[in-house]
Amino acid sequence: MKPIVSVIMGSTSDLPIMEKALKFLDEMEIPFEVNALSAHRTPTEVEEFAHGAKARGIKVIIAAAGMAAHLPGVIAAMTPLPVIGVPIKSTIEGLDALLAIVQMPPGIPVATVGINASLNGAILAMQMLALSDAAVAERFEAYKKGLAQKIAKANEQLSEIKYTYKTN
Repeated sequence: MKPIVSVIMGSTSDLPIMEKALKFLDEMEIPFEVNALSAHRTPTEVEEFAHGAKARGIKVIIAAAGMAAHLPGVIAAMTPLPVIGVPIKSTIEGLDALLAIVQMPPGIPVATVGINASLNGAILAMQMLALSDAAVAERFEAYKKGLAQKIAKANEQLSEIKYTYKTN
């Protein structure tokens, strides 16, 4: 099995945040790899990774970083593949990472999800993959239907809660 999604984080301290993405990809049967690379501490390895990702069969990259958060942008500058940035909350509530990832120059886009929102990063990656893979698209549609069913069930449970002035 070869990975089609690469999940990169600036350090293993990001793993607790990125676990939701990893679990989602695993549950959705999306082959993935996960590595720690640092735009500042291992720039040569980041460059090798970014230049070689497409040739290895990677189709989407999810890159997480905190603070200065250059990792997603550096990778995006060196690959034609879509890069999804996950800003990690480490200082000033994660706003530094969010702004570093989302404020890219023209020609070097990074799709950016919310602070610590690794699950949305994985969901976005799956949506991208679903554009060209019918089996992935079918699993994604089933996932979305499951979300709707959860809300329907929640409303059923809420309807059973009684208050004197509650009207539904």
